[in-house]
Amino acid sequence: MKLTIVGTGYVGLVSGAGFANTGNNVTCLDIDEQKIAKLARGECPIHEPGLGELIARNVDAGRLHFTTDKHQAYTEAEVILICVGTPATDDEESVDLSAVMAAAQDIAEAIERGTDDAAPKLVVVKSTVPVGTTHRVRDLIRKRTSRPFHIANNPEFLKEGAAVNDFLRPDRVIFGVDDDAAAERLRDLYDPFVRQGNPIIVTDIPSSEMIKYASNAILACRVSFINEIANLCEYYGADIRAVREGMSADHRIGRQFLHPGLGFGGSCFPKDILGVIGMGKAVGYDCKIAVAVHEVNIDQRRYFFNKIAEHFGGKLIGRTLAFWGVAFKPDTDDIREAPSLTLMREALAAGANVRAFDPVALPNLSKELPEVIAVDDMYDVLEGCDALVICTEWSEFRQPNFKRMLAALNGPVIFDGRNMYRREQMERLGFVYYSVGREPIGRPSASESGRTQSSIKRR
Repeated sequence: MKLTIVGTGYVGLVSGAGFANTGNNVTCLDIDEQKIAKLARGECPIHEPGLGELIARNVDAGRLHFTTDKHQAYTEAEVILICVGTPATDDEESVDLSAVMAAAQDIAEAIERGTDDAAPKLVVVKSTVPVGTTHRVRDLIRKRTSRPFHIANNPEFLKEGAAVNDFLRPDRVIFGVDDDAAAERLRDLYDPFVRQGNPIIVTDIPSSEMIKYASNAILACRVSFINEIANLCEYYGADIRAVREGMSADHRIGRQFLHPGLGFGGSCFPKDILGVIGMGKAVGYDCKIAVAVHEVNIDQRRYFFNKIAEHFGGKLIGRTLAFWGVAFKPDTDDIREAPSLTLMREALAAGANVRAFDPVALPNLSKELPEVIAVDDMYDVLEGCDALVICTEWSEFRQPNFKRMLAALNGPVIFDGRNMYRREQMERLGFVYYSVGREPIGRPSASESGRTQSSIKRR
């Protein structure tokens, strides 16, 4: 099958390489000439395990192509998948659909240029879009051409850091369609990926669009819920690890997305929660749970920063903090909405000096926060620092050389936003250790010190 993928971000690249890997002829279209040139050489512009190899293999096989030429990309395509970005608007009230609608207009012009005997193209909206957007795309195309085409929605469920595996071995494939012809073509396209029995679910287009938002919203809800419980644990002297273990033993609850920490970040959960809130506002409905999930997530970062500030008596001027981890999660260089950025900005605003190490995300950090000193060694970054702040659970942080850390730091202080270490171990090694949902080591507990969250304002 001849496919055109519009957009070469995470979704576009993984989808394009994945479809090419099953024998399809795939053209990826983007307006960024430098990015396209790099991809045409078989080079991957983002850090995603396995993706570079998948791209290179299919470029070498002649199945995967990259271009900035819209006419070339659309003319021979049987299926066109829109995979462009849909960020939240600046006011966080809605979703920016400008790239989606621009792609729809280009596609309409390409369909109109087609011949009378050309088979109808299938236009698939794969970008995450508010309910009703796919039909808006359909209507825009219909206004600009009378030639036949099919429309569908096909949400993606890719986790950064595991996106290639998620695409090649999906838990489920969802597509919303208006007609049987679109459904059959999509079944043919996805059949190689569901040979192990995972379902293809065919539904109407509005339901397909809503499935994506509902899926991300419930996962984000679990993250915010466990963080709220973790904060209560700190006040009452409970241990969130024991609480989580006891909860998770109930098979109805399970363990997934119940890890206390700094909250969720990245390009999906924050944007999609705002998308749910925005869809509610558009029809006069108050999505109270989604609003609370968003507020708890933002508050979690402030709550954690308060631990840092209070440890130093509210005086961070002249202090130097080292950060381990910048990316919003391991195995990616994506720093969009990363909790680390919030903590770094708060520290800088309070007068602290900030140094940071991350295995892959330092180039992106330097673009976003050039005032942060980027250090390319996890131990060198600690030299002369007053404390270490852990923001990302990279595997190399799990069993570090603690003696080397103690020698490098001015004081043996760790603020662990990912609960990577056992409290007993930290106490034995002589660290002052703060984590999430557990009493600190080497400092009074919250219940003993009477610490409150009065300084945390809900938005």
